[in-house]
Amino acid sequence: QVQLVESGGGLVHAGGSLRLSCAASGVTFSRYVMSWYRQAPGKERELVARIVSEGSRTDYVESVKGRFTISRDNAKNTVYLQMNSLKPEDTAVYYCNANYGLLRYWGQGTQVTVSS
Repeated sequence: QVQLVESGGGLVHAGGSLRLSCAASGVTFSRYVMSWYRQAPGKERELVARIVSEGSRTDYVESVKGRFTISRDNAKNTVYLQMNSLKPEDTAVYYCNANYGLLRYWGQGTQVTVSS
């Protein structure tokens, strides 16, 4: 059974930092492209950051470049999202995603709220 379990969300003031974690089980983690998505109220889910299987390449949505960093530890089956200089517009539910070919899995999401 595949499970992606996110943690690390919470309430933070603007300018603060949070580190999200996503622990995977039931998959050969090192094969998967791992991503973080987010969905704000009334908006569509958007891709925030992505990291390839061996970690050699990362991609970010323009709005988080220079503030967020995605990383992975294949030995721990975990992907991280370090979020610095948070802004109120970063408020959303953040979802972990694992993708390998046609296989795609989602976590349950973790709420991030940034107060102004």
